[in-house]
Amino acid sequence: MSTIKKLKWRYATKKFDPNKKLSQKKLQILKEAFNLTATSFGLQTISLVVLGDKEQRLPLVEYAYGQKQVWEASHLLIICIQDNIQDQDINNYYKNIEDVRETPTKILDPYRKSLVKMMQKMTVEERQQWSKNQAYISLGNLMTVCAIEKIDATPMEGFVPEKYDELLNLTKLGLKSVLLLPVGYRAEDDMFSTFKKVRKRLEETVIEL
Repeated sequence: MSTIKKLKWRYATKKFDPNKKLSQKKLQILKEAFNLTATSFGLQTISLVVLGDKEQRLPLVEYAYGQKQVWEASHLLIICIQDNIQDQDINNYYKNIEDVRETPTKILDPYRKSLVKMMQKMTVEERQQWSKNQAYISLGNLMTVCAIEKIDATPMEGFVPEKYDELLNLTKLGLKSVLLLPVGYRAEDDMFSTFKKVRKRLEETVIEL
């Protein structure tokens, strides 16, 4: 299948086959794709929680407004942000660059100090919003990779993050959940899988100047 055909194949899956599981190979592809997602400055203030246990997911359905995909899917991916970005996060990031690329500290230090200063000027809420913007980039990337790998997925904003954070002890990890992505394989009787994709004409959404 061509890239466009694969993107046309994907849809927001309404009903998963609860008996079909993703292989470890497919899961590894999604994990690495998430880790390779572009983020502002490359700082990676987002994390991915991979939840396969169905018993652990069952109580989460209620706090996703009854959306059963949370339980039916092979795995539930939860995209989280750091509850706060600290100076040490930035220092660690530039130390990683130094180690991997063998870039001298004197070259990196001005960039490190500039980013520290930028973050210090932000409120905690502004830092969290900045991280949420990165979370949406990662969601789009994961959905595209799912299409390429013939993995069904359902992007979700409709859930109660505070309840997820509480039930999964994410707060103790310094994380806040912001987006859900159940992944797996569509049920044969999901009628939405046969619906024609409805989009505006290309000329209405793409403007060539």
